[in-house]
Amino acid sequence: MFREGDIDNRSVHNATAAMTEGGRLHRMIQKSMGSNYHAEVPLSYSYVCDDITVTIDGRADGIMDAEPVLIDEIKGTYKKLDRMERPETVHLAQAMCYAYIYASQNDLSLIDVQITYVHMESELIKRFNSTYSFSELSEWFEKLMTDYMKWVRMELEWKKKRDLSIRSVDFPYEYRRGQKELVTHVYHTIVHGRKLFLEAPTGVGKTIATIFPAIKSIGEGKAQRLFYLTAKTITRTVASGAIKLMRENGLCFKSITLTAKDKICFLSERICNPEACPYAKGHFDRVNEAMFMLLNEQTDYSREVIEEYAERFKVCPFEFALDVSLFCDGIICDYNYLFDPHVYLKRFFAEGKPAESVFLIDEAHNLVDRGRNMYSALLCKEDVLRIKKTVKVYDETLAKRLEKVNRELLSIKRMCSGDGRYTVLDDISSLERSMERLYDRLSDYLENHDAGPVRDEVLDFFFDVAHFILIYELMNDKYVTYAAIDSRNDLSVRLYCVDPSENLNACMKRGVASILFSATLLPIQYYKSLLGGESEDYEVYAESTFDSDKRGLYLADGVTTKYTERGILMYRSIASYIHSIVSAHEGKYMAFFPSYSFLENVYEAYVRLYDDKGLLVQNERMSEEEREEFLESFRDDGESLLGLCVLGGIFSEGIDLQGESLIGSIIVGTGIPMVCDENEIIKDYFDAHDGDGMKYAYIFPGFNKVLQAAGRVIRTHDDVGIVALLDYRFSYRSYRELFPREWQNIKRITLDDAPDILGRFWDERL
Repeated sequence: MFREGDIDNRSVHNATAAMTEGGRLHRMIQKSMGSNYHAEVPLSYSYVCDDITVTIDGRADGIMDAEPVLIDEIKGTYKKLDRMERPETVHLAQAMCYAYIYASQNDLSLIDVQITYVHMESELIKRFNSTYSFSELSEWFEKLMTDYMKWVRMELEWKKKRDLSIRSVDFPYEYRRGQKELVTHVYHTIVHGRKLFLEAPTGVGKTIATIFPAIKSIGEGKAQRLFYLTAKTITRTVASGAIKLMRENGLCFKSITLTAKDKICFLSERICNPEACPYAKGHFDRVNEAMFMLLNEQTDYSREVIEEYAERFKVCPFEFALDVSLFCDGIICDYNYLFDPHVYLKRFFAEGKPAESVFLIDEAHNLVDRGRNMYSALLCKEDVLRIKKTVKVYDETLAKRLEKVNRELLSIKRMCSGDGRYTVLDDISSLERSMERLYDRLSDYLENHDAGPVRDEVLDFFFDVAHFILIYELMNDKYVTYAAIDSRNDLSVRLYCVDPSENLNACMKRGVASILFSATLLPIQYYKSLLGGESEDYEVYAESTFDSDKRGLYLADGVTTKYTERGILMYRSIASYIHSIVSAHEGKYMAFFPSYSFLENVYEAYVRLYDDKGLLVQNERMSEEEREEFLESFRDDGESLLGLCVLGGIFSEGIDLQGESLIGSIIVGTGIPMVCDENEIIKDYFDAHDGDGMKYAYIFPGFNKVLQAAGRVIRTHDDVGIVALLDYRFSYRSYRELFPREWQNIKRITLDDAPDILGRFWDERL
């Protein structure tokens, strides 16, 4: 109610560290105040207006027995105390609330209010004192509550309206086969407060089948909101569309799609301070009015709607959206907002917040790698030396701290074998202590340099250091710390989260229940173990609703992507298979390869044997416009087309090409990731734990890419298409055991009989 002023991100202090240090300074001041000073006094007051009771409670930092009684509110700050002319409005308001409560409950006519500021580094103190009569406080408090009650009434009236509509809304479609059972599984999981790992093939209708029961559970008081979390923009659009459809059927439901700060920023370069951004300047003076109007005029807060109101009221669209989310029943966003240790939404998930949300986690197979990345950290020796060179002329002490870190890294470098392999590190506590001291000096430097030619560079490095320290504090037996020297002789130290299950599980415990689903969540025990599943959590395999007879599944003999068998003859054989498949029936096909170099070799062989007519080739650095042009070529009516793409890339999952837009997916190879340090670390780690290192590091992640690429074909019940697996290793038992249930009718083909077999498939179905 008392927010005011600007957004300003130029202060860089770690909030957790500041809270810890602030607590220490609070206790120091409280102990120094004498025996008539009572610390941490709980206060509570019930305000009644019509039929609504609002309870205001908190803990006063100090109450001093004096004449008059003094209410003391202590605030740690990094601001220069000599520049402070008055207390911040919101701090004074907090103390005045305590003063009103205490005065009213103790029948006081006068009371003192004191705001005590303590500088977080120097420990210097500055105090602001005011004396209020009870009548002054009463008038002030009554106005505060009158203003606040419009928000309370809005929220209570909306929830009543929402819950009534939820009870009467029906599933918006006729249930597909197995879909009603799926809805029931999701609902029961929420009621029992568990996690559900759901393998749901394309066509099951998993988005609406998870959102519908989650909304029903909200209407019955099992939860207060749902979070729909995903890694891709297109799935956010599908989720938003499902909620919109239910609104059209009578649902009252406020939902928002959160857009990343960099994407929604109105400026060409995001600089979040009042000197650079007109939307940051005075943001908090205007944001409440903007919120109240939006919340009363709209219920679907898309990016476009957020931008419209943010522009109208001249507020930051990103911060505005986060504030609006507090009043939403559904929040559609990236995984980061729940799982990232830096940017998770503390307004919902900070320690002590009640668990009120249901988490619907789409494309959950992506969360394994995302989890590993979010909970890992990297420090490069070259970056330390670069920053040292940059700041040496500005801050000699900072340069010395950087040199100390550099010496620690040099010591680690001497331990490395130098043969190109990684070196596991058992103890880096000495390095971490140097990093802590470096962090403190970087903080001081940034606080004292609001602007300057090197500040942005130092700020980026500061965030890397902060992340490294945070991850070090999280480390346990799920981590491997290792050092590696690259081809340029640069050393890096990596805190690698091999198994992210504990971190992810801790995040999901912030909610009522979690539904993790994907079209490719096989083998389900692999994903359950890495995504934080517990023994009592549920697993469901939803049966495909598609007519398996409309999809041809083929396994090619005589070709492979094994390194030992690669060469011009193999590239030609693969090119010949691809040509046979696309020649059997005109249409639009995609072929997926294990790497760009492999793609290039097959492309050259294909062009030599045939020609490049109707070929489209994915390249490594496609812009968004080029990606869209690539996809539009498939959506357009026209001649046959063959797209050559990379397995695991932007066109192998997440795209939706229905009907004639794509009639065939040709998958070259088993998708096994490249051998690299981190994959080898995963292999060694799981070999040591359960003997399945090869599967965990290579086979399971690779096969997921295969399933994703295969899923690009047959998107609707009317589609007809083929999936061809071009690698004889798919006939091995270790792979056939991974095939989904609907893959049991796979047929073997050779170069000689492929045209006839595929030709018959198309003749019989068209």
